[in-house]
Amino acid sequence: MGLFDDDFYSTKVSKRLTRRSNTDSSRWSSGTKRRKSLGTFQISLICSVLSAVVAVALYTWIASPPSRTQAGALSGSFLHKTDNDPYERIVQAAAKVRPAVVSILNHRDESSKVAPDDAALGSGVIFKKTDNKAYIITNAHVIANTQDLEIVTVDGDSRTATVVGKDTVSDLAVLEINAEGIKTVAEMGNSKALRLGETVIAIGNPLGLGDTLTSGIVSYPNRIIPVSLNQDGVYDWEQEVIQTDAAINEGNSGGALVNLNGQVIGINTMKISDTGVEGIGFAIPVSDVMSTVNNLIEHGKIVRPYLGVYSLDLNNPYAPLSEDQRKDLKLPPDIKDGVLVLEAHGPAEKAGIKLNDVITKLDGKPVDSTLALRKYLYDVKKVGEEMEVTLYRGGKEETVSVTLTDKPTEDSDADSQK
Repeated sequence: MGLFDDDFYSTKVSKRLTRRSNTDSSRWSSGTKRRKSLGTFQISLICSVLSAVVAVALYTWIASPPSRTQAGALSGSFLHKTDNDPYERIVQAAAKVRPAVVSILNHRDESSKVAPDDAALGSGVIFKKTDNKAYIITNAHVIANTQDLEIVTVDGDSRTATVVGKDTVSDLAVLEINAEGIKTVAEMGNSKALRLGETVIAIGNPLGLGDTLTSGIVSYPNRIIPVSLNQDGVYDWEQEVIQTDAAINEGNSGGALVNLNGQVIGINTMKISDTGVEGIGFAIPVSDVMSTVNNLIEHGKIVRPYLGVYSLDLNNPYAPLSEDQRKDLKLPPDIKDGVLVLEAHGPAEKAGIKLNDVITKLDGKPVDSTLALRKYLYDVKKVGEEMEVTLYRGGKEETVSVTLTDKPTEDSDADSQK
């Protein structure tokens, strides 16, 4: 008996067939051929051929999907292949904002007008257009010590720019140009909504290579870094910035950091460049940029309270006081931190603050550095307010009252004053 009681698998003739009527005996007689069944090899061959045909059909469908019209007629679920390209959004974002990004040539002397390669380079972003004027955001250091500013658009059109206002503390400036021919104004985004790892692109004029695009991610959305405003090695301000690994080189300053919607979310401002350090760039968040820019357009400067002192940190590591100098100040042994006055002007001078006074408190709150003094002034106080300044003079503690005024128009000297 076979292993299976089934006609298909049994190697014997079923007994049920032999029991049928004699009229069918001729059909099932031993001398008559039985109907042939397919062998194992034939079945395998047929299955292989069918599988190959199905595989080719599927590959053809995937590699060459139907057009939007065909897909809509079938199921409406297939998109054009470029919509699935992850880099297509970068292309579209760049195309949207590129015409609003300009190159800036800062001709600091007459020779650079003759030889443009000698001009200081930077970038800018057209963010506003009214009547016959267009306004450009850039960095304050890009236009420092300028005699003549030349703007070059993405189309190669060159025109002269004038400075509306600048602010060294925030490193921002606004320029004005003739709006004739300017068709694109950058759209500002929301830098507060940035996420760690979000894709961004930087557009600017690095190394004089105008209209350059680089891409990267947001390495950190709100990094706080110390800044030395007069490049003396002493940190006297803190700047909130967007950290990115998009390549930012000399000349990129003032250019746009853009999200994948083609919105400007930052103004590129600085880059750490040192041995073994790569891929660290910074941009000022656009949420901070616009409040500063609007004030620059309205007032030509940022209105901040002004004390009127040149100062040096008592514990400055780059210019430490000698033992003899400390003895001359006659400070008590427990006074290790404070702000040493080098010059007094304006409100400070009127209040009687003098050379070699050591400021230790403002309104009773300890002040241990120039950075702390400046942040208290700008973040807490307002123009016209009184401020109590506690200081040591000749070894004795004194307190004077200062009426704060508006900071004078910025120049190379005023930038170092508080």
